[in-house]
Amino acid sequence: MGLNIGKNFKQQDLPMNIDAIAEGMRDAMAGQQRLDDDIIQASAEAVRDREMEKQRALSDAQSQKGVAFLAENAKREGVTSTESGLQYEVITQGSGEGESPAPTDIVSVHYHGTLIDGTVFDSSIERQQPAEFPLNAVISGWTEALQLMKVGDKWKLYLPAEIAYGARSPSPKIPANSALVFEVELLDIKKS
Repeated sequence: MGLNIGKNFKQQDLPMNIDAIAEGMRDAMAGQQRLDDDIIQASAEAVRDREMEKQRALSDAQSQKGVAFLAENAKREGVTSTESGLQYEVITQGSGEGESPAPTDIVSVHYHGTLIDGTVFDSSIERQQPAEFPLNAVISGWTEALQLMKVGDKWKLYLPAEIAYGARSPSPKIPANSALVFEVELLDIKKS
């Protein structure tokens, strides 16, 4: 349990006095309390407010980096932009035969996801295991892009935060309001 608590604090980059935390846990287990509830609540609120402010600043900086990156990326030859802000470029084109998936179809894909600085946050390729999911159960940028693809196509997707995860990050590896880059290969479609 201590290891899990420590990992959580480390992951959140929260500076902590480990001795004071251990002392507080010992007190709680013994049914004691050295500080009154008002002090505890005020301290917890101060920590929460500080962390929220830090997240807001990070979120704003991430958002600005993403906007600047996508504005430059849109100028590159071979990059197509859609009305939603999705940008994509075709890496390899499949046979061009068959249908594109519908939102309710189940797709099988290989993908490699990075932040705009190239940091990998997820990769079915590295796991050597394709991902399979209903197309309407993923971020909207993926749903939009994959409906334009055919089996065998491999595209590079550039997603503004609004059609990726936005302000609600699913993982500490993805800061809030991050623009994301994915290489996606559509392997198969199971019609619904």
